[in-house]
Formats: sequence, C-alpha cells, structure tokens
Amino acid sequence: MHATVRKLLITLPVALVLASSAWAQTTAIEGDVKGVDGKGLAGANIKIVRTDIKANYKVKTDKKGHFYYGGLALGTYNITLEVEGMDVDQVSGYRSTLGDPKPVNFDMKEIQARNGAGAAAGGAGGGAAPAAEPERGMSAAQKAEYEKKKKEEAAAMAKNKELNDAFNAAREAQTAKNYNAAIEAFTKASVLDPNQHVVWGNMADSYAARAATETGDASAADYTKAAESYQKAIVIKPDDAAYHNNYALVLAKNKKFDEAQAELTKSAQLDPQQAGKYYFNLGAVYVNTGQNDPATEAFKKAIELDPMYSEAYYQLGLTLFAKATTTADGKIVPPAGTADAFQKYLELAPTGPNVDSAKAMLEAIGSKVETTFQKPGQKAPATKKK
Repeated sequence: MHATVRKLLITLPVALVLASSAWAQTTAIEGDVKGVDGKGLAGANIKIVRTDIKANYKVKTDKKGHFYYGGLALGTYNITLEVEGMDVDQVSGYRSTLGDPKPVNFDMKEIQARNGAGAAAGGAGGGAAPAAEPERGMSAAQKAEYEKKKKEEAAAMAKNKELNDAFNAAREAQTAKNYNAAIEAFTKASVLDPNQHVVWGNMADSYAARAATETGDASAADYTKAAESYQKAIVIKPDDAAYHNNYALVLAKNKKFDEAQAELTKSAQLDPQQAGKYYFNLGAVYVNTGQNDPATEAFKKAIELDPMYSEAYYQLGLTLFAKATTTADGKIVPPAGTADAFQKYLELAPTGPNVDSAKAMLEAIGSKVETTFQKPGQKAPATKKK
C-alpha cells in the first residue's frame, strides 16, 4: 500500500469545532423621542437594561430629542422611556447587532393615544421635561418607603455596574488570550451574580483555551474546571446548543466519549441550522474512539445538513477508505462513494489543508484527480465537432 496512505490510515485525532460567540464585540443603541407636538423631546431619560447579563445604563435625550449610548456588548436589552419621573413606554427584548444600530424611537403622541390621553406624562412641547417631585403629598411612611426603594435601586445599579465591568474586563483579557486574567475576572463576576449563564460559559471557554496551552496535570485540571463551568451554564440555560457542543468537546478531552456523544446529539436537536457542525464533531468523537462505522454515518449526516462542508467530505472519505479491501494483486478496492468524497473536498477546498492527502488517496485507488471544477449551475464548455 502507498506509504502516504498507510500514514493517513493511522488513527489520528480529528480536530473538533468550537462553537464561539461574539460577546467581545460592541454596539450602540440610539433613537429619537418626539413630544406630543411632534418636536424632539429634550431631557427625557432613556433607561437601558441588559437582560442576558444584568447591567443598567441611562442616557438623556439632547435638545433635538436624540439619544445615543455606545460601547455596549452584543446582547438583549429592555429600553424604557422615562418622562417626569414616570416610565411611559418600553421596547422589550431588543437584540443589539453589529454595524449601524436599528433606531429605537418613541413618540409621545402615539403613546398617549395608546394609553389614554392622561396616561403619558409631559412632552407637550419639544423642550426639556420638568423635574418631577414624586415626594410631594406623600405621608412620612410613604416617604420612608420611597427613600428605601431609591437606595435599593442605587445599590442594585452599583452592583450591576461592578458585574458588567468585571465581565467586560474578562472578555477583553480573553480576546487578548490572557486566560489567567480572564479567569480571575470571570470568577469575580460569578461571585457577584452566580446566575449569569454567559459568565459561566465564557469562563469555561477560558479554562478550555488555557488547558490547550498546558500539559499533564495542569491541563487535566483546567479541562475539569471547564466542564464544571459549562455544566453551570447549561443548568441556567439548557437550550443553548453552543454550550452543549463546547461541553462535549471538553468531555471528549477527558475521555468521557459516551457523554460527549449525548451532548452533541442535544446540540443538533437544539440548533438544526448548525447541526452539520455538531454532527461533524460527533463523527470526530467516533473517529477518535475507533468507532469507524458510526463516524461514517455522522459525517454523512453533516454533509446532508451542510452540503458545502468541505472537511466533512474529507473525513467521510477517510472513514470509507478505512473499509477498503485489497485484492490478491495488491489493488485497493474502496467502498462506493470514497472517490466522490475526496473529489468533492478538492472542489470545495482547492487550497485546503488536506489537499495533498486527498490526492494521495485518489491516486492510491486509481481514480483520476480532477484539476478543474465546474461551478454549480455553470454550463459545461462546448466541445468541438470533428
């Protein structure tokens, strides 16, 4: 058998694909507030509350009624308009995106029409909303309760700011691959609020990333810490496919292959659009544990779900090739579909990392290596008539 082919058939670990997030990137929230006269309402408070990890922000509209708050992490927010000390309208579940933000606008005339003419406060004109005096007319007991509530809200906002600052510092360190600092900051955030799944998920990512740079007991200990952190994230948010996928990768590192397979199956069920990636990982786990037949089926499933997944074709070709037989005269006879898988890989990834390997496999089975490929939908070149 060809020397290169023998080398390729040695069981080598297949790299699994980490499901990453975009928490490090920032965005902004902006919009306009109109008074009942249609002019910009100045001095109105816009309260921005992040819901996927607790964080509160506040900004006032300018003299034209416009507001802008930048430097926000990608996430989900509730945006509340406060006029004269009263919350008059809210946009809930706003999901921030990269690029130009989708404007969040408020119109006092529409708000009053929706809630009743007297329900919405202030905003008759376009100037600044007058300061409210909520304590006027309150009894001593009511004032005491009001002051208590104000102190509680201030304390909550201070704690939320501390949490958000710790989280953002951790993400910056994580992006810079300073995993020691990232883990320290994520740990601080987890103490401030242990119910934030994004804290545990990112902490797990940092432990796993640091483990990959280590060896021996240090690496094993960090993979164990990563697994524990993913478990905590999953308890809080069990429907997050990425957590299950990344937890599976750590389980595989810890040689808990049955558990890893179960987690990857969950990922595919939870996120069908990314299921091709999760089935590829499942196939990789099977390959790395010497289970060739189920690996073949997993890679076929990955291709079925994502027909452009080049690496899945290459791995499918390898698992099929492993089932090849050899005739008495030394000819290699692979199962049907082997050559097609390698040819498809070369078509999709002509400069990919496994091009030479795929070509060696095709040559070993006596299959012609295609050097040009036709784009989908492209007409074949016309042939000259003799």
